[in-house]
Amino acid sequence: MMDSVLFFLLLVAASLLGVFLGTLTGLVPGFHPNNLAFILLSVTPMIRADSNAIPVDTLLLLIASTILAASVANTFLNFIPTAFIGAPEDDTALSLLPAHRLLLEGRAYEATVLSALGSFGAVIFSFLFIVPFYLIFAALHVYELLRSLMLYLLIGISAVLILTESFSERMEAYQAILLSCFVFILSGFFGLMILNMPVYSPFPFRSTMLFPALTGLFGLSAILFSLLYTPQIPMQRIEEPVLEKGSVLKSVISGSVFGTVVSILPGITSAHATVMAMLARRTREPEQVIMTLSGVNTADVIFCLVGLFIIARARSGTTIAISRLLAVTPWEGFIPPSALIYLLIVALIAAPCSFFITKYMGKQFSLQFARLPYRVVMSGIVVFLTVLVLLFTGPLGLLVLLVGTLIGLIPIYLGVRRSTCMGVLLVPIIVLLWRI
Repeated sequence: MMDSVLFFLLLVAASLLGVFLGTLTGLVPGFHPNNLAFILLSVTPMIRADSNAIPVDTLLLLIASTILAASVANTFLNFIPTAFIGAPEDDTALSLLPAHRLLLEGRAYEATVLSALGSFGAVIFSFLFIVPFYLIFAALHVYELLRSLMLYLLIGISAVLILTESFSERMEAYQAILLSCFVFILSGFFGLMILNMPVYSPFPFRSTMLFPALTGLFGLSAILFSLLYTPQIPMQRIEEPVLEKGSVLKSVISGSVFGTVVSILPGITSAHATVMAMLARRTREPEQVIMTLSGVNTADVIFCLVGLFIIARARSGTTIAISRLLAVTPWEGFIPPSALIYLLIVALIAAPCSFFITKYMGKQFSLQFARLPYRVVMSGIVVFLTVLVLLFTGPLGLLVLLVGTLIGLIPIYLGVRRSTCMGVLLVPIIVLLWRI
């Protein structure tokens, strides 16, 4: 048996390697940790052939640890391109709107710190909630109940998302609701159109059509609008956010709780969970939205891992890879399986490292961003995002990007919340569940 000290050192090394790789996937738009997991799975036979000194079970655990650490780090770092470049993934699309607002206020660094705090707080909460999570979903069979109610939950979320537009101060309540409903249905129809659309790309790391769709709806539309009405980007202040402990705690807890929903129920994304969390919080403050969404994303990673050992279902690319590397032993009794304990240690190592890396990278981006000419930077970002879409989704992705951008401009000009464009994710899932 391998020496315990050596094993722990290897586990730390695998965790740090994963953090480095997760930093890359987080900072490069379109490069998802699922791509990284697929690459590591593909090269695992070669690694096994060249690593005779390490027992096979230990080696596979180390590879799984690298994948998990990368996934955790990615949830911290992927906020930065969302905030500064406007390239959202499905789990960061909603954070683009408040992040851009704080950028225009000279508070991009503060936004980055808020995101990192939300993610780190979610890790702490997740570890405190692991045993109750096990008792609720394993002993009380809540999973089956939630799954049977998911259709009605999503319909309710959609209705509340539209009806809360009535609080708009720009127009009459009925006008706001009708316009919000129009945007929601239009984006939902768009989501149905791209649901099973094939991806043709010469690039080896293919994405789904959600990448150009969300980039158009939430990224390119806002950038083009800002080019037409060029805002003054102020010098970014490098100041730590002044936070009320109660608000931070509420954001972290709500994000983490709804992150468990994402990890358990099929078809529910972080964006769906964030909508639920923000409706429950009844707040539109950008600081709280950012922390809540970051909490959802990071808690999702932790609880997807725990859920793999409780309900024996992989709900993410990371857990699919882990299930193919390890013999997943069901969690029975009070003590978790040893593999789960080791992987949770990896998450504990990755989280603080990712927190400080996110703060550092956010500071560097903030210091350099405002010094560049705004129109040149924004035009360059438009070209950059267009090239990314072409590389990851091919020529058809450009068409999806164009349509998504046009739809994304509609709520801006109508004066309704752009979050109603989340119909692109909600409507297809509702339709699929309705057919079952």
